[in-house]
Amino acid sequence: MEELPAAHDVDISAPDSARPLRGVSVPVFVLSLVFLVISLFWILSAGMVGRGAQIGESVPVIPAMAVLFVLTLVAPLAGRVWRRLKMTQGDVLLVYVFLCIAVTCSSVGVVRLLLPSLTAAQYFATPDNDLQLLSTYFPRWLVPQDPAAIRDMYEGSDGAIVPWGTWAVPLISWTFFLVATFVSMLGIMTLFRRRWAEKEHLTFPIVHLVMDISEQTPGRLVSGFFRNPVMWLGFGLALLFNVLNILHSWNPSVPALGRGYSLAALFTERPWSAISPLGIAWRPENFALGYLVSTEITLSVWVFYLLLRFSNVAATAAGYDISGFPFDQEQSTGAYLALGIFLVWVAREELAQILRKAFAAASTELNDENEPMSYRGAIIAAVGGFVVMVVFAAKAGMLLWTASIYFGLILLFAMVYARARAEAGAAMVWLFPFYQHKRMMMYALGSAPFAPQGNITNLTIFSMFMFLSRGYYQSMMAYQIEASKIASRANIHQRAMTVWLIVALVLGLFGAYYIHMQAYYTHGANILEGGTTEGGYRTRLARMEFEATAGYLKSHIKPDAKRATAGLVGFIVAAVLILLRLVFLRFPLHPLGYAMVTSYGGPIWGPFFMVWVIKTIVMRVGGMRLYRQLIPFFVGLFLGHFFTIGMVWGWLNLYVGPERSYGVHFG
Repeated sequence: MEELPAAHDVDISAPDSARPLRGVSVPVFVLSLVFLVISLFWILSAGMVGRGAQIGESVPVIPAMAVLFVLTLVAPLAGRVWRRLKMTQGDVLLVYVFLCIAVTCSSVGVVRLLLPSLTAAQYFATPDNDLQLLSTYFPRWLVPQDPAAIRDMYEGSDGAIVPWGTWAVPLISWTFFLVATFVSMLGIMTLFRRRWAEKEHLTFPIVHLVMDISEQTPGRLVSGFFRNPVMWLGFGLALLFNVLNILHSWNPSVPALGRGYSLAALFTERPWSAISPLGIAWRPENFALGYLVSTEITLSVWVFYLLLRFSNVAATAAGYDISGFPFDQEQSTGAYLALGIFLVWVAREELAQILRKAFAAASTELNDENEPMSYRGAIIAAVGGFVVMVVFAAKAGMLLWTASIYFGLILLFAMVYARARAEAGAAMVWLFPFYQHKRMMMYALGSAPFAPQGNITNLTIFSMFMFLSRGYYQSMMAYQIEASKIASRANIHQRAMTVWLIVALVLGLFGAYYIHMQAYYTHGANILEGGTTEGGYRTRLARMEFEATAGYLKSHIKPDAKRATAGLVGFIVAAVLILLRLVFLRFPLHPLGYAMVTSYGGPIWGPFFMVWVIKTIVMRVGGMRLYRQLIPFFVGLFLGHFFTIGMVWGWLNLYVGPERSYGVHFG
């Protein structure tokens, strides 16, 4: 069968089948809740009020990495003090997985983007912007109805009283929708898990890192991982890099590498000035994960990034000074679409076998006992969750065809992003064509088809679902498949892990609602996240979305041929790369690298280029043996970066003033 060819340098071996599978114990559940409460306080103080650290925007989320680090070091000692306190590696990993899902809910890309989308049109309505007219199309069960409650959300309320009664029905409704979306992603993940993990043997770089860090050595208080001097060398370099950067932000005379180096300053004359933006981002997490990624992907990332930059130079030299060219994100949309279709196509035989096993009771070699859910359940979850999403939107006033295409793209791109995480690490939550799902539909058709006979209801509800495209809720599928891989490595029951993920989502959502409401009604959404009188960044996004929709009441926008063509080019380039890799097994350029770099190439191309050079030299000089010996160094680089700038500085941000500020950026 044809498949997406890829060279893999690291494989994670299968678990010992003789060991019994474990589920979620009461101590693990209690610990997870305790750490979730601490994480929510951390997010509220450092991310919303203090704005010093967006700790839920990283991959993995910083609280999950902090707990993984602490519990791994404490677990052996606690077990010796009292046997009931003993925690296995599987227990630690269950807490880690729980926090990855739950903390993401409170981040800038999920609930913090959802809540302004429910209220911005009502609060910012004026006689001349038509937002009040749009708000009349909102169903009562979807948004809060009390004008005073909405005003107090943005301006703060006397006594910081949260009107939970006003918010109860909308929050329950959106929780139902988000759970349905999550379950649909779980079903899709289950359908592809066996092929990706067991047939194609994807490397799961983030899982590899997590398993190494959480390793426990029987009979020793400190595992072999934490006793490895090569690991500590990488850890120390990451620590030094971040400490010097922090000190430099306080006192510029302190020498530091900084966050990046701009190469565009070397090209100041036209047409070469069109090469901007071109710079190397010093991102230790991307250096670390890049080392575990196949050289084909690292090569593809930097080659395609430079080709994109030079294409703009060529266009400028030819006299075509086109704003936005070469339309990276639009190209990424086409590439993601091509990859999504191809991933389904190459798995068609397995999917057919799954269908027969699930509903036809046919004899098949497939066994779903060790899958996250039964194959019948996976199909029902995937299709049923999607149907619920579409019906939910239709009940709100969205046209069926609009909702079907939009949510179909959301789920398809979520699958491709999960593939990128499984195959290439992709330690950035924004590494997908964000905000492009709706935009590409508008670029291709214009706005008029979405408002038949002048009815703006469809576009109004479409705008409310902006948070799905502009945020990164779809990144949850990547955590799901990584959790499944962790379960297989740590002897955790797959079905127990599935239930655990859903529990984490629900508790994470309710925790997110609580801290956001407390922050909004205490301080006012207008001044949070750097806002003054008109809200912070997320609020501005929601307001601009509805203002654009209100503009369609006066005049519609026509299809954008340039950007739609860029999407088509992205689709064709990815399709050609896929074909070349099928025909020529050693073809060096990978379509996934092209999709990644067009979506958000700036932060990854430099680290991947340097790692590609290092890895090529290592493989030629010392072969696989030297390559494996250096893995702890890069894992240490990853851990040292998360420890220093995420865990330590993330907490210190709670206590330093604005004059000592140093923003934490992982996304």
